[in-house]
Amino acid sequence: MNRDLQYANVERVAEPKMVAVIDIGASSLRMQIAEIRGDGSIRNLESFSQALSIGKDSFSAGVIAKETIENCVHVLSIYRAKLDEYEITDSENIRVIATSGVNEASNRMAFLDRIYVATGFEVGSFDEAELHRITYRGLQPYFDSEPKHFKGEVLAMEVGGGTTETLWLSDGNVEFARAFRLGALRMRQRLELYDAPLDQAREMMERQIRDTIELLRDSVPDKPDQLIAMGGDVRFAAQEIKQIPLGNELVDIKLKALEKFLAEVLSSSPENLVTRYHMSLPDAELLGPGLLTVATFARAYQLEKIAVANVNLRDGVISEMAKGRTWSQSIGKQILRAATQLGNKYHFNEVHATHVAKLACELFDQLQPLHEMSGRFRGLLQVAAILHKIGSFISAKASHKHSMYIINHSEFFGIGSEDKDLVALVARYHRRAVPSSRHLGYSSLSRELRVAVSKMASILRLAIALDVSHSQKINELECKILVHEIQIVTQNMTDLTLERMELRRASELFESIFGKPVILTSTPVE
Repeated sequence: MNRDLQYANVERVAEPKMVAVIDIGASSLRMQIAEIRGDGSIRNLESFSQALSIGKDSFSAGVIAKETIENCVHVLSIYRAKLDEYEITDSENIRVIATSGVNEASNRMAFLDRIYVATGFEVGSFDEAELHRITYRGLQPYFDSEPKHFKGEVLAMEVGGGTTETLWLSDGNVEFARAFRLGALRMRQRLELYDAPLDQAREMMERQIRDTIELLRDSVPDKPDQLIAMGGDVRFAAQEIKQIPLGNELVDIKLKALEKFLAEVLSSSPENLVTRYHMSLPDAELLGPGLLTVATFARAYQLEKIAVANVNLRDGVISEMAKGRTWSQSIGKQILRAATQLGNKYHFNEVHATHVAKLACELFDQLQPLHEMSGRFRGLLQVAAILHKIGSFISAKASHKHSMYIINHSEFFGIGSEDKDLVALVARYHRRAVPSSRHLGYSSLSRELRVAVSKMASILRLAIALDVSHSQKINELECKILVHEIQIVTQNMTDLTLERMELRRASELFESIFGKPVILTSTPVE
């Protein structure tokens, strides 16, 4: 397999800037403010947290109650005032995300509209694939600083209020990612519903956790060599067990020590935990279920210790804001691995697809002064190029539409729903009809994204034409942007008649967008 794919360069901000991330979670509403320096490094400035059990409403009744919505608006208004103090007013520097507590509510849209009207905050889409990408990014600093923890099979997990996220890594590569509907708040609500005594309560929770472990084993039958746990509950437990503040290193805690601490937590009332540890009541209520989940996973996989990472969702989002929406090389590598795995599932021509992706990236880079698209779209074009022919698995007839269908209905690491829609559309337009307002999916995009899809599809068509023979004979090219035409120059002594003929047909979309025909020329190899 040719892995010599091109990645986008990491974009660095020229001047320091202040940014903020607000996380509307199932059990709390948190905000983190940071400074991104000119070299891309991050300095955390201040963090805020307010208990707010949105999940109690949505997980039990399916809707967020009016009182809860207004409480959320009140807290967000306070956060807005704090951002004004920091002079963080540009929406580009503020990211507001919502997780399962909001996403599962039937009145989700009304909730988001109310927040926007009252505070001006626009809550962005944040789906499971983005969550996995952010979590992986949060773990990245440990890859170089503590590589021993990422050798072999590693299960990384974070227990939230509504879900438990899992990432299965094999020598640092993502093999599986899924968020299970198992959360500390969900378990707590179920216990309250049945009013179970202490001994039965633990058994009920462990039964749910073991069921989730079996689902994970159905997907990944291997046994992990390491368990890395994230999340506020396990970080708190690690600090209490080790009697040290957590820093930038992974902290190992023995399973026996965790289970001893867990037994003390489960035998105490939430009110006693509040008094003993000076925590909020909602945090005290969720501490036991969260720790029990981590301990049960470790016990099920016969691991004697757990490595605790001092990272959270907001850290990962800020890290991504520091780099823009362009993929770093490590993130890009994981996304392309996932795309290649999807392609192999549908028996695609991996050599051809990889080569087309390489050519598409080369064209994208050299034609950047003409198309003026950001690195985000370079990555999406690369994925679309890899997957453009997978629809042939269903049928050669209308294969481009089948490619779009498969991509739309597949899940792979790191690509959020909006970006996946764009990848699917670019793959759909790699041949035949040009983008049209009558086409489903394309017509609902903003003008900016419609233009981006058309530009990416036009470049992909050029790349495919340059490897029409599937022989990979064009490896290097140079693009010359002239007044009246685009010249693609390649050093090649072989006959390029077939490529010229195909390029003449494939470049019609490109010419309709940019107003310049594309000519393929060749210079002798010296």
